[in-house]
Amino acid sequence: MHQLLRDRFNAAFTDEKYQAFLHTANTAFGEASTFRLSETPIFVPKALKERLLKGVEDICAVITAPDFNARSEAALPAHLRVPGEDAHTTFLQLDFGICRDAAGNFTPQLIEMQGFPSLYSFQHMLAQAHRQHFDIPADWHHLFGGLDNEGYLDTLRQVIVGNSKPENVVLLEIEPEKQNTRIDFWGTAKYLGIKVICLSKLKKEGRDLYYLDENGRKVGVERIYNRIIFDELEKRNDLPREWDMTQETNAEWVGHPNWFFRISKHSLPFIQSDFVPQTLFVNELKSIPEDLENWVLKPLFSFSGQGVKINITREDVENVDDPSNYILQRKVEYVPGVRTLNPEEPSKCEIRMMLLWDKNWDKPRLVNNLVRMSKGEMVGVRYNKGKDWVGASVGFFEP
Repeated sequence: MHQLLRDRFNAAFTDEKYQAFLHTANTAFGEASTFRLSETPIFVPKALKERLLKGVEDICAVITAPDFNARSEAALPAHLRVPGEDAHTTFLQLDFGICRDAAGNFTPQLIEMQGFPSLYSFQHMLAQAHRQHFDIPADWHHLFGGLDNEGYLDTLRQVIVGNSKPENVVLLEIEPEKQNTRIDFWGTAKYLGIKVICLSKLKKEGRDLYYLDENGRKVGVERIYNRIIFDELEKRNDLPREWDMTQETNAEWVGHPNWFFRISKHSLPFIQSDFVPQTLFVNELKSIPEDLENWVLKPLFSFSGQGVKINITREDVENVDDPSNYILQRKVEYVPGVRTLNPEEPSKCEIRMMLLWDKNWDKPRLVNNLVRMSKGEMVGVRYNKGKDWVGASVGFFEP
């Protein structure tokens, strides 16, 4: 989106450079990505960067407010409540669609938010792969808060591993080798030395959890870096397990599961900001808006855009199964603002601002970013089949 750097990148782009970049990214962690990697990063100019930072600040003001826990209580299903909840989330993801304001300037609009981990390891590697194969100005940054490469990994280690030995920390998933984001799991294991494990492999003795290593040795679990989505877990009655995640243990959560629900689309109606579109709970509607063409219907808890309806009718709103689990969000129009080698087909993009919140910090800290590029109606694989200059990417920000 920065005109000079975009022109320079496009002029120097070759498929040979892209293939070399793909080789680096797809071999760094021992397995190729299962999702498409875009041909280009995006270059975020200072004006848009400042708006993104203000959007992050506005949202964090709501999440860190003393009444947030009480306001988010209704988001937490009683049967999925996990004991030992932390005072605040450890992870925070804020997804902004890049649009234009009335004056024609680039502006971010919040689409979703998550109190759940993202691709902290993969995104760092991806940015380094871009730097290795393309001409990225050294002072343009993908990390925030003054972090350099070493400082970023040290921060991840502090938050995820803490004072434990890496072998006593597990990244917990359901069949991690089958997950679409597994490349990030292998990256986390490489960077931090922790164990990636399926819930079915976790053993329990009293309040203690452990796993068996390659030699059959019992290794105690002190910290759980949780990557399990309860939506998926509830569908897996076939998965053998010794431990129900709602049972208390001596292990400490790194990313407590309750925060997946507390910080979600359920939080959007609480936020008043120029960078957050108006959002309404369906069960609290006094009347259905007349201009439904300007609204999107979304389930509160879904992954990868599942269940989202863009072109909605009055009947769609009236016939939702559980109105308390749906929101109406005012539509935003992503701007095709990333010029590609095909001048008639620029890309749209969404920028995820990735934050961490260690127990010893008074507020969340912005550390990294993730970009998804699209030429379709929505950001997602099924809307971009056969397209190029779309998929996973990263943003480099003007200093």
